[in-house]
Amino acid sequence: VPGVPVPVEAGDGAMRTPLLTQDEQVDVLERLDFVLRNISELRKEVEELRNSLQHLAAEIVGEVRSHLEETQKVTRRRRFPFPRERSDSTGSSSIYFTASSGAANTDDGESEGGYTTANAESDYDRESERESEEGEDEVSCETVRTARRDSLDLVNEDETHLILDSSLEEGLGQLLQQADRLHNGDEQEKREGFQLLLNNKLAYADQKDFLWRLARAHSDMCETTEDIDEKRSYASDGKEELEIALRKWDQSAECHQWYAILCGQLSEHESIQKRIQTGYVFKEHIDKAIELKPEDPKSYYLLGRWCYQVSHLGWLEKKTASALFEAPPTATVQDALQNFLRVEELSPGFSKAGRIYIAKCYRDLGNNSAADLWMNLASELPVNTKEDAESERELEEMRSVWQE
Repeated sequence: VPGVPVPVEAGDGAMRTPLLTQDEQVDVLERLDFVLRNISELRKEVEELRNSLQHLAAEIVGEVRSHLEETQKVTRRRRFPFPRERSDSTGSSSIYFTASSGAANTDDGESEGGYTTANAESDYDRESERESEEGEDEVSCETVRTARRDSLDLVNEDETHLILDSSLEEGLGQLLQQADRLHNGDEQEKREGFQLLLNNKLAYADQKDFLWRLARAHSDMCETTEDIDEKRSYASDGKEELEIALRKWDQSAECHQWYAILCGQLSEHESIQKRIQTGYVFKEHIDKAIELKPEDPKSYYLLGRWCYQVSHLGWLEKKTASALFEAPPTATVQDALQNFLRVEELSPGFSKAGRIYIAKCYRDLGNNSAADLWMNLASELPVNTKEDAESERELEEMRSVWQE
């Protein structure tokens, strides 16, 4: 115990006076002993809590695995003989500033199957009713994600990793077929498809074809909702899913294509600077998608939209781009026209909006007869999407203006 300093002149034999009395020293020692005992007890409690959490996490993982296996057994019993008619869409406004997701991937051929929706009366409905009577419970996606996240540090990797056996792979194929058909449906079916993919994310989150479809479903939800904050949230979440996917599957055309679309959707309500920056990212990933899959008309359509928007940039956008970047984006109406014509070459009648853009390009280039031809060809196509309806209104306005 430190003592009170003694004056130098007092000599070596002088006694130091303790700062604490004997009783105070005993009290300090008792307090230290109390602290040490509490630390020891706390350490034991922490160890007991850790062991309990490990046991709980293992139980949760086991229950989730059992539920997934039962879900796959039920899925294999379902057969759907009447496929839904497909409808392609092409996106919405301003690809340079916002890439929309309405277009259906033209690679859906690999996932053609036999799924119907809840609106169609079939054996599936009757079987579903029987299954619901048996008391099948639904597992909340959020609960599953939380359980998986909480268990990562508590159990071994072998206990948490779900291996895709042959039955799970079969279930994945059927799941992707159903997701594609719901994506091509109305707004309610798009919502069903989004929830379907979310509910299966735990089992198939490491599958490329599943992940880009999940991102596509986020894009669908971004288009479906009218709330600005929800739009941003859906686009941001979908973009994050594909950022993860692209680290592993950089050679996936679909991942690059939908990443570009979601980037555009996310920047829709951003500043001019952000939209211009996104324009570069959009172009980069669409070019990569075309390089990897040169026969996909959707990518050429998106590139045509980008070229058309860049060719019609306003004075403010051009000045901003010149100030921010050494090489501002450049594209001409002729560039846009070539891409739209390439779409028609690969898939005639791919979209009503695509033909209207061809008419607009010819009009801008002064070829009025070709513009009239493509306007008439656009009129022959049905209205299948929200963008088709908007294009139909634009087509009527164009006709009235050009006639004047």
